[in-house]
Amino acid sequence: MDKLAAMRVFVEIVDQGSLTAAAEALGRSQPSVVRTLAALEDHLGARLLRRTTRRMSLTPEGRDYLERCRRILADVDDAELAVGQNEAEPRGDLRITTPVQFGQLHMVSAISDFLSRYEHVRVDLLLLDRVVDLVDEGIDLALRIGPLADSSMTAIRVGEVRRVVCASPALLERVGVPDHPRALSQLPCIRLRNLSSTSTWPFRDSGHDVAIRVSGRLSCNHIAAGVAACTEGVGFGQFLSYQVQQFISEKKLCRVLEDFEPEPLPVHLVYPGGRLVSTRLRALINALKDSLRNSEALW
Repeated sequence: MDKLAAMRVFVEIVDQGSLTAAAEALGRSQPSVVRTLAALEDHLGARLLRRTTRRMSLTPEGRDYLERCRRILADVDDAELAVGQNEAEPRGDLRITTPVQFGQLHMVSAISDFLSRYEHVRVDLLLLDRVVDLVDEGIDLALRIGPLADSSMTAIRVGEVRRVVCASPALLERVGVPDHPRALSQLPCIRLRNLSSTSTWPFRDSGHDVAIRVSGRLSCNHIAAGVAACTEGVGFGQFLSYQVQQFISEKKLCRVLEDFEPEPLPVHLVYPGGRLVSTRLRALINALKDSLRNSEALW
């Protein structure tokens, strides 16, 4: 059995999410992929994947083996590039993920610049408003906003964002500018389910964290819709700074209660720890670091 080839098949199965998709990506028949996986599991004496008619998932042994396979294959790829070229030009596939709106506003441009520099690299950009298991879902790099819970990840801080309260000029003219977060409890507010609690907003007052209960006739689970409603004067909204930066610059929204904003949220690029970083991933990380750290989207 060609162990490296079997490792590549196993990784492709996990990345593609099914045996059929992996076979198509590899240009092989599905029975051939099934036989390779079975032979690998037999050689290891362990089940790597749980397979049912509806889904497929990694076993604990499979999760550990997947991480090791990725490290080994990345090392092999880099070794081949180093030997085959005087300068190891980045090439190959990368999968990255970022929050939906941040990706739309700021990552697409940075990745476009990266692709124009490295014509042999392909990027699969996943815009997802959820925390992705990088190993399970075959993600090379993620941008995450907020404190990091997973200490096994390697993290590179690229900036921070603030939680800001905004309102349209028309609404402020109608109800006045609040001088303290407590005033919001008596004012119309737009509640966003995926930024904070629908009923309470965080603030910082005299060095202490406080939560203010808000209410209003509109709640939604989509940031862009909430921002649009805020510009229409439906109510006050609390957003991440990059989500409303353009509207503040255009004076369609006004930032209020700046002295009471909670602590900034860190922004990191993260990738699985303990892994040898491929040439292509290293190039992408360096490009994104430069782009994001110079971006007005991040403090």
